[in-house]
Amino acid sequence: MKKIEKKNVLVFPGGTEIGLEIWNSLKDCKEVNLFSAGSPVSNHAPYVFHNHSIIPEVKKAGWLDELNSLIKKFSIDYIFPAHDDVIVALAQNSVKVRSKIISSPLRTCLITRSKSETYNTFKSLLPVPKLFHKVSDIKSFPVFVKPDKGQGSQDAELVKDLDSLKYLLKNKPELIILEYLNGKEYTVDCFSHREKGLLFCGGRERIRTRNGISMNSKPVSSRINKIFNKYALTITKELEIYGAWFFQLKQDSTGKYKLLEISPRISGTMATNRIFGVNFPLLSIYENEGFNLDILLNKHNIEIDRALINRYKHDIDYNKVYVDLDDTLIINNKVNTQLIKFLYQAVNEGCKIILISKTENDIQTYLRKWKIECLFDEIILLKKEDSKANYIDPINSIFIDDSFSERKSVYCQHCIPTFDSSMIEVLMDSRV
Repeated sequence: MKKIEKKNVLVFPGGTEIGLEIWNSLKDCKEVNLFSAGSPVSNHAPYVFHNHSIIPEVKKAGWLDELNSLIKKFSIDYIFPAHDDVIVALAQNSVKVRSKIISSPLRTCLITRSKSETYNTFKSLLPVPKLFHKVSDIKSFPVFVKPDKGQGSQDAELVKDLDSLKYLLKNKPELIILEYLNGKEYTVDCFSHREKGLLFCGGRERIRTRNGISMNSKPVSSRINKIFNKYALTITKELEIYGAWFFQLKQDSTGKYKLLEISPRISGTMATNRIFGVNFPLLSIYENEGFNLDILLNKHNIEIDRALINRYKHDIDYNKVYVDLDDTLIINNKVNTQLIKFLYQAVNEGCKIILISKTENDIQTYLRKWKIECLFDEIILLKKEDSKANYIDPINSIFIDDSFSERKSVYCQHCIPTFDSSMIEVLMDSRV
């Protein structure tokens, strides 16, 4: 495969679950410089992107001009749309956008943005949910309602009786009414090459979801995936779709897989298949570059479970890190990997790392055992009766120790930030 020149890639908006999966996929890739943009609302993008810019959302006036100014400022090569409305807006304005857009053609984006258009397009090709155009068409309850152009599970609801349905439609007439599917739900992650066709199709069961996001998922069996592969091939024959994309299915009471939606973008839980070797965002860049692609898959059993993660902004300024050894850097006869990660982050930032310890171990042998003998700029060994506070230069320093009494002594004497291992996460910087 030919070598790719480093590309400046803008994730727009960067703070969605989609944007964060793109960040996770590309943050360590040598081929990419990552940038982010989004509207002026609280979101996670500034915690993971060093270069995050504020521009209006695509429904506001002036968004395209500001986007193009950003493209020019940072010499952006590619834009990754990370929201369904952004996909359509960029596709509709593709000739005006001064950068390549990693997406599919406008017709594909418009059809897939609408549930009803998707069902009308594929009703003779694939099993789709029954769509009730009138309340009088409903013969039994429950039914399922959701926005025709929605994301996640926003405003989606199971409706158990006629009165509840009429009330919902009175307040939200844009909702569509579908048959209720009571079976298992699946997402099928796909990758298509515009010349070679479908290169990957990997189905996964959506075991636990929150706000429409799959929080627990695991790959399906090869038998089921063969069925999903036929669905994917049918979709690609009808829609011009390339790069990363996905579709969702749900079983009805008879076990039939019915098409819920198609989306020509990264999905938030594509990590389930990324860890097998399918880096969907990077492959999508390669596909746009015209590379002749192959996909190499690892074979192992996995299950993904997602939860909230903590990241912080802070004003702690330091260039020296004093760190304890026993029960801090080495805990329960294991290296504290979170603390080691922070220490190497500090090394990357040009900080001085100083080990300050009262260990009774032979220090060089002990450090060599844990393969950290070259980590420290200075090693200060003290007696049990010594106070660590007396050996610390407080200028631009922080102190890390499991002992509360040592931390209290250092803080009282020098007024510098002190931390135990549970507090280290505030110092971690995930931005790229």
